Amino acid sequence: MIVDQAMGLFEPQDNANQTKYVNGRLKAIFFSSNDSFYKVLLIEITGTDLNWPESEIVVTGNFGDVVEENSYHFVGKIVDHPRYGKQFQATNYSSLIATNREGVIKYLSSDQFPGVGKQTAQRVVDALGEDAIQRINEDGRLLDQVQITQKQRNAILENLNVDDALEKTIVTLNSFGFSSKVASAIYDKYHDEAVEIISKNPYQLVEDIRGISFKRADAIALRVGLTATSTERIRAGLLYAIQEICFEHGDTYTTTADLLSTAGELLDNNVEEPISGEKLGESLIQLAKERKIVGEDDRIYLGYVYRAEVQIAKHLGRVIKSEDEDETDFSDEAISQQIGKVETQFGIHYDQSQSDAILKAMKSPVFILTGGPGTGKTTIINGIVNTYARLHDYSLDINDYKDKPFPIVLAAPTGRAAKHMADSTGLPASTIHRLLGLNGQESADYTSPKEIEGKLLIIDEMSMVDTFLFRSLMRAVPNQMQIVFVGDQDQLPSVGPGQVFHDLLVSKQLPAMYLNNIHRQGKGSSIVQLAHDIHAGKLSPDFDQNQPDRSFISCNEWQIPSVIKQVVQRAKDKEFNLMDVQVLAPMYRGAAGIDRLNNVLQEVWQANSSGKSVTIRGHTYRLHDKVLQLVNNPEKNVFNGDLGEIVGMETPDNQSIPTKIIIAFDETEVAYEKNEWVQFTLAYCTSIHKAQGSEFPMVILPIVHQYSRMLQRNLLYTAVTRASDFLIMLGEKQAFEQCVRSLSVNRKTSLVQRLVDVIGVETDSSMSETAADEGEATDNEATSTVTTTERKSYRLTAQMIRQETIDPMIGMAGVTPDQFEKTGASSKSIHGQK
Repeated sequence: MIVDQAMGLFEPQDNANQTKYVNGRLKAIFFSSNDSFYKVLLIEITGTDLNWPESEIVVTGNFGDVVEENSYHFVGKIVDHPRYGKQFQATNYSSLIATNREGVIKYLSSDQFPGVGKQTAQRVVDALGEDAIQRINEDGRLLDQVQITQKQRNAILENLNVDDALEKTIVTLNSFGFSSKVASAIYDKYHDEAVEIISKNPYQLVEDIRGISFKRADAIALRVGLTATSTERIRAGLLYAIQEICFEHGDTYTTTADLLSTAGELLDNNVEEPISGEKLGESLIQLAKERKIVGEDDRIYLGYVYRAEVQIAKHLGRVIKSEDEDETDFSDEAISQQIGKVETQFGIHYDQSQSDAILKAMKSPVFILTGGPGTGKTTIINGIVNTYARLHDYSLDINDYKDKPFPIVLAAPTGRAAKHMADSTGLPASTIHRLLGLNGQESADYTSPKEIEGKLLIIDEMSMVDTFLFRSLMRAVPNQMQIVFVGDQDQLPSVGPGQVFHDLLVSKQLPAMYLNNIHRQGKGSSIVQLAHDIHAGKLSPDFDQNQPDRSFISCNEWQIPSVIKQVVQRAKDKEFNLMDVQVLAPMYRGAAGIDRLNNVLQEVWQANSSGKSVTIRGHTYRLHDKVLQLVNNPEKNVFNGDLGEIVGMETPDNQSIPTKIIIAFDETEVAYEKNEWVQFTLAYCTSIHKAQGSEFPMVILPIVHQYSRMLQRNLLYTAVTRASDFLIMLGEKQAFEQCVRSLSVNRKTSLVQRLVDVIGVETDSSMSETAADEGEATDNEATSTVTTTERKSYRLTAQMIRQETIDPMIGMAGVTPDQFEKTGASSKSIHGQK
């Protein structure tokens, strides 16, 4: 039969929603995902209740280790794929014992039976017949009649009766409706125990596997007979509520009142009686004993988030307080002398604040440098690097360090930011993930990054670094290594929980320099002045008047796609290349959303394209499309936020559809197999968050009221500061004004107080005023400090929980944060008890 016929040339009349079955022999595996159970199979039909006129059919679904020529029973329905036509989508399957000679030989000579080849399998079938498998299952002694070795005999007997845990797991997960990606995660976590765990306590999935919602687990629990008031359900609801509250807003903790309100709404859904306060309290206490959550005053943390904050403070304190006996204590005069030599070397002149910043960095174990665009942060990084090298008599030639680590380590959260550091300093720079050897699991307590080798560490774009990544970074910093953190505190905070850079500055526990003088303004940059106006909470009177490097086009959300299309076409005509022009937008959906704009912009950049293409998740990708990496993949040296271009598509012989896509990034070329295509998306337009850490010659920025819930000052500020040469704003002026008026609410974190407790630098009110004057915080910005409340003693009652007057974990024994890491006990009991 021709494969194309099996893929949709016939039109069966079956009801697409009616469950049907197909029995058949596996003739070919068209596609098998490397990181999930998804497969595309060609089946020779031996029995079916479909009205299917051909002898073969394409079957898709999640399957275990299926073997060609083996027979299987599939349950599912016919679907009409927009590209591949009619297919049988299996929701469940099971093996059928092979009953013909060819199938039995193929089965026994498969990898399931080590040491048994085709000739041995033929001997078994010749001696025992086509029903050999069934006969051996009934009486294994029959193999004594076959002329095979004892080792081969044992291989057949030991593996023929093996309970196929993988296959049973897939069948069960399919029946629960899990996607292939989630099914892979479940099996990777639990292995052979997956079915048993899900059957006994599906809520365990909520605790252990990201991406499985409480509602999904709740639905499974009803099927396996768990009650609405079960302890498993209540604890899962509490954990899920904390995750939802904290991670939605970027907080590291929630309050008792918010938790009880959210968890109560979640748990009371579709139940006859509300969950009692006693049961909530019991579950919270048990979760705390297991270190799943931690209570401190009226704050409740997920255990691993709490430990991340504690460890950040501890490791920063360790670095600050460690002393290097071999380190020379350079005088201010000696440092200033070397700064002068650097000025002469590069033909530049540092102003007083820049010289002071370099001097402070040389004398401080940890130093913070912050400032807006055009204030000279990159210039100072260069000054720090060269002054440090001169003071310590280090060569900056990487070739001089073949057998020992380079003394100066540069890193940033994204590949583009790291490349910018490397280009501006002439030294190697990497992403933080690559530096630490992380694989994207930095939130886990057990993550152990490799220790950083070197003497001076400089981290740029610190505003993007979240609590988990920063904890991993500080774990990896050895004693006596000097650190410089660089960033713009007014940009968007990290995507992950916390506001690390903000908290480091607010704590006033580390030497810091706030840069105010605008140096790029002298080069005629009105973009820089606009950014500083936005930071100050205003739009200049000439905001909507065209300048040499920026312009404003008034239009509504429905006009945005057409206007952007014209602007980009004009830029293309003026020979701006694909990577020079970046459209940034706050939201994905809607007439002016990222998804819609990507479709429009692809038409511009791919106007004359021809050749290979492939459809992924309903969208067609072509050669030379601009794409964005969505996840960290350290093994391939590509990271979340990296921009690349599709430069190749490989198609196997005798096939018309590509199975491999090659993408060129700044520093590497990466080949993506089919199962990895979910790792990238179109990037003609990206979110402002994804563009953070990058800079583009031309930025096109639409802002309209459609984005209303996203319109905040730091969002606009971050977008504007992505443009190096040209900024084209379009949309509604009132929407831009709304951005400037709307201050983002600081996240709930407790890192500030932890730093104060561990490092212990005393501050006074005059320092706070100075910091505010220098740009650390405005009158409208609240600092995220934590206050310790007066000691109290409570007895937990259901009424107190319902009235939200007391934390339900009151009364637990407590120890200090350092003891917490060693023993697993809570660091402090609620309301200040120690």
